[in-house]
Amino acid sequence: MKNWLIEQLMRLNMSDTLVRPEGFTREGYTDEETAAIAVFKAIAEELGLQVTEDAAGNVLARWEVEGGAAAVATGSHLDTVPNGGAFDGAAGVVCGLGAVKLLKEADYRPERPIEVICFRAEESSRFGVSTLGSKAMSGLLDPAIGSLEDQDGITIEQAVLSQGYNWQDMVAAKRKTEQLKCFVELHIEQGLRIIQHHKNYGVVQAVACPIRLSVTIAGKAGHTGTTPMDQRQDALVAVAPLISFVRETALQLNDAYETALVATVSKLVASPNSMNVIPQSVTAGIDIRSVDDALKMKMADAIRTECKRIEDAFRVTIAVDVLVDNPSIALDEKVANSLNEAGDHEAYLAHRMDSGAGHDVMNMAQVWPSGLIFIPCKDGLSHHPDEYATPDDLKMGVELLARFLVEATQDARKG
Repeated sequence: MKNWLIEQLMRLNMSDTLVRPEGFTREGYTDEETAAIAVFKAIAEELGLQVTEDAAGNVLARWEVEGGAAAVATGSHLDTVPNGGAFDGAAGVVCGLGAVKLLKEADYRPERPIEVICFRAEESSRFGVSTLGSKAMSGLLDPAIGSLEDQDGITIEQAVLSQGYNWQDMVAAKRKTEQLKCFVELHIEQGLRIIQHHKNYGVVQAVACPIRLSVTIAGKAGHTGTTPMDQRQDALVAVAPLISFVRETALQLNDAYETALVATVSKLVASPNSMNVIPQSVTAGIDIRSVDDALKMKMADAIRTECKRIEDAFRVTIAVDVLVDNPSIALDEKVANSLNEAGDHEAYLAHRMDSGAGHDVMNMAQVWPSGLIFIPCKDGLSHHPDEYATPDDLKMGVELLARFLVEATQDARKG
């Protein structure tokens, strides 16, 4: 199984190695993502699965059974961030296929259909919005975002069309609630908590969806050589204390509250960005995450208060816009318990934890009972060319998913 998993991962990444200096770039709704999905279809067909595609380009590889019962599904995505790794998303896809392979080789006969789903466009790196495919499947896609552009000025609508889909038709990807019994995603952890707690894998209880703020500081341009220091309204100087404030306040909140919070000034755009011109404006992007929504709001309110202080201190004007304010998602407790029991059955130790990153499961969980398991990744690296999960941990993921699928597909005759 381990050799098969590595071989399929190399096929999906269209590479003879899984770690390379430039990493892998397969952004959502690009030719590169489409090529990887074509490989997914081929592997699924080799396993004897029925392959279909919905209006958003999500691919469903289905192990069909008679009776019309709701299916049990697993899956993830194949798109990456620019220069990302070979395992983020792809590990969940290949382990889902591996679980089907394992069960077929054991002559298992499920009483419910089993699906391995490959979602489109999970990453937010291209358009600033994430999980487009799973949003469409869950009925959560907002048609108004079709006009959002990537860094090259290509809109989501244009990108979707370039891959053979129609943006206006993507709402047709919404599935009926009765079509699925439950959904489970496997993903690399993107951190070190599993290892630090001396466990084998993680069972996720909740997903920390973000508050994202766009903070625009408006100052006044001027010549860097002739404008006296005490007469400047330098927007870049004004944003500097805000960066430190975000970090220090997040640390204070973590000391004061049991639930973890992270906050990051992750993007800065200065204008006119010229060597001999005082920065006139700066836009800072701030990402705030916690599974405690009230704690996220406390952090956002603290940032707004600090911005008022900075306005007075640096003679600038600051506007704070909310880009995203998504409530965090609690995952299904029964599914989590089943994933914990799968580890007990296979002699693996589970660590109960929350996810600081968003995943396709957060959309699926709003319609169907859903769960998320993490396998370790080397040094906690993700979204990085050196991202890596060992063959042993991938095999463990297959065994955990297979055990869960067995337990979840044995009750169809009971209703």
